[in-house]
Amino acid sequence: MNVPQTAADVLRDHVTLECESIDRLYLNVYVPHLQNIGGVVGYLHGCKGQRFASTAAVAPMTQAFLKSVDEFVARTGVDVVQFKKGERKDEVTQDYLARFRGTEGVLYVGKAQEKARVMRTERRRNPRTGGTYPWIVSSTAMVNHLYFYCVDEDFGPLFLKFCSYFPYNAKLCLNGNEYAKRQLHKRGIAFEALDNGVRTCANPAALQRLCDGLDAARIDRLLRKWLRRLPHPFSRQDRASGCRYAISILQAEFSLTQVLDRPLAGRVFFEDVIRENLDIGRPASVQLIFNRRVGKRTPGRFRTRVLTRVLTDGVTPSLHVDYKHSRIKQYHKEGQALRTETTINDTYDFALGRRLHNLTALRQVGFSANRRLLDVQTISHDCALGEEEPQRHQRSLEINGQRASALRFADPHIQALMQALLLFVLLTRGFSNRDLREQLCTLLGIDPSQLRPGRMTYDLRRLRLHGVIERIPHTHRYQLTEHGLKTAMFYSRVYNRVLRPGMSFLNPTDTQPSNALHRRFSAMNEAINTFCDQAKFAA
Repeated sequence: MNVPQTAADVLRDHVTLECESIDRLYLNVYVPHLQNIGGVVGYLHGCKGQRFASTAAVAPMTQAFLKSVDEFVARTGVDVVQFKKGERKDEVTQDYLARFRGTEGVLYVGKAQEKARVMRTERRRNPRTGGTYPWIVSSTAMVNHLYFYCVDEDFGPLFLKFCSYFPYNAKLCLNGNEYAKRQLHKRGIAFEALDNGVRTCANPAALQRLCDGLDAARIDRLLRKWLRRLPHPFSRQDRASGCRYAISILQAEFSLTQVLDRPLAGRVFFEDVIRENLDIGRPASVQLIFNRRVGKRTPGRFRTRVLTRVLTDGVTPSLHVDYKHSRIKQYHKEGQALRTETTINDTYDFALGRRLHNLTALRQVGFSANRRLLDVQTISHDCALGEEEPQRHQRSLEINGQRASALRFADPHIQALMQALLLFVLLTRGFSNRDLREQLCTLLGIDPSQLRPGRMTYDLRRLRLHGVIERIPHTHRYQLTEHGLKTAMFYSRVYNRVLRPGMSFLNPTDTQPSNALHRRFSAMNEAINTFCDQAKFAA
C-alpha cells in the first residue's frame, strides 16, 4: 500500500467510505403568533376573554402544565434529574442510554434554571387620570426548563425542552447520523458504527440515500409524535384556536465524513493542511468556501484557528474557519476518519429564512461549504508541474498570429502578478481588468494610476495565451485554469520559500556566519573549493 505524501493523495487514494449527512439539529419550537406583543394581546382577548390583557390569565395554564408533568413522571416511573450548574447533560444522558433496553421511550426528565425570553405584565399609570392599567412587555428571565430525554425508534436519542413560562417556547435537538444508523439497523444493512457516524457499511449507496431522506417533513412528524405523548402547556382547545407549535432552525450542523484506510493518512492530511492553510480564514477564502460575497461591511471575524486536543494516543489537531455566525470545523475523528462539518447558527447569513422548510436550501449551503474547503486544500497541495512547463513559460510564444512575451521567473512584475492571481482563485465570480490591477498595484507598492488599463490588458492577454487564465464566456471577466493555478503556486512558492530565503544566506558581505544554516553553506562552499583545488593539483 502506497504512503500518501499530500492532502490530495489522502483524499484521492485513501478514503474507503464517504458520507454526507445532517449532523446535529437544534430547533426552535414555538407558537408563531405568541412571539410578539400584539399576538399575545390578541390571544388574551380572544382565547382567554380578558378585557384588559394580562399574563395573570395564563397562570392556571402554567400550573396545569407542571401538574401534568408530575402525573406523567408518576405514571411512567421515569427519574427526575435536577441539573446542577456546570453539569454536562450529555454525560448524564449517556449513563441512562447505557442502561436503556427498549427501542423507544423516555429516558428521564431533567430540570434546570435557564434564561429565556418571556412575556410579562407590568403596571403602568395614566398620567392624566392617575389610574393604573396592565401592559404586556417582552423580557428575559431565569425560569425553570423541563427536559424530556427520549429514544425514538427512527431517530435514536433526542430531547425536547419546554420553558415553563409563557409563551412556553421549546427546543428540539436531534442527530442525523443517529437517524442514519437507526435506519440501517431497521433495514438489516450491516454496518460498523463510529461515535456519531458510520465507519463501514455493506451498502454505502443506501447509507447516502438514507441521509438524504432526512427532510423537514420527517422532522415535523417526529415533533408531532412526541407532542402527543408528552405533556405540554397547550390544551386541545388552545390548539383548535390556532396555538400550534411551529419549527425554526436555531443551529444546524452539516457533516462530511471520509473514513480513511489507516490513521497515517489522517496525520499526513493534517500536517500538510495546517502547514499550508493557516490563512484560509481570510475574507477571500471565506468568500469562496461559503459562496457569499464579503465586503467592508460584512460583520464577523475571518480567521483560522488550529486547536489541539490531548488524547491518550497523542495530539489530535483540528482546523476551525469562522464566517459571521457560522464556522467550519475539520478534525481527525477517532483516528479513523476525516470529519469536515459546517455549523450554521444564523440562516440569515445566507439570505435564508429560519423556518424548517428552508432546510433543503440550507443543507445545500452546508455541504457545498464542506466541499469547497476540501477543494481549496486539495488544489493547494497538488501544484506539481512537469519540467517542460516552467521552461515553456520562460520563452515567448505565438498562437494564431498573436505573440505573447515570456513569463520570466523572478521578474518582480511577473512574481507580483502570480501572487495576485492566487488571491483571485478564491473568488467564484472570477476577476476583471480592474480587479487584478488593484491587487497587482498593492503588491508592487505603486498607486493604481501608475498602472494603465492598457498595460493590464497586455498582461491578461499574455496570461491567456500561456494558458494561465481563460475568459468566462459572454463576460469581460477571467478565471484561473487548473494549469494556471499550479503555475502561480509554483512561481510564488519557489520564489518566496526557496530563492529569496536562500539568497539571504549567501550574502557575500557577511564575513561572520550568523546562524547554523549560513555556517553549513560556508562549509559546503569551502569543501567544494578544496575539492577543485585538489583536482587541479592532481591534473
